[in-house]
Amino acid sequence: MDGLALLGLILIVYAAAVIFITVKKPEQVWNMAKIKMFRKLLGEKGTEIFFYLFALAAAGFGIWLLVK
Repeated sequence: MDGLALLGLILIVYAAAVIFITVKKPEQVWNMAKIKMFRKLLGEKGTEIFFYLFALAAAGFGIWLLVK
């Protein structure tokens, strides 16, 4: 496994973690200062959509790196 494939795998795992956090909203993570800032600027639903799109981009890039 080369470095780019490993990075692709890490990005896919990261995307899964972001989706898990967005769905479950664990108290310790969801109340972090950076996420609170996103919730203040974008609202609750906007923050969820942003995280889903971010996870989708990370997963897409990770898959691209794996098949490249």
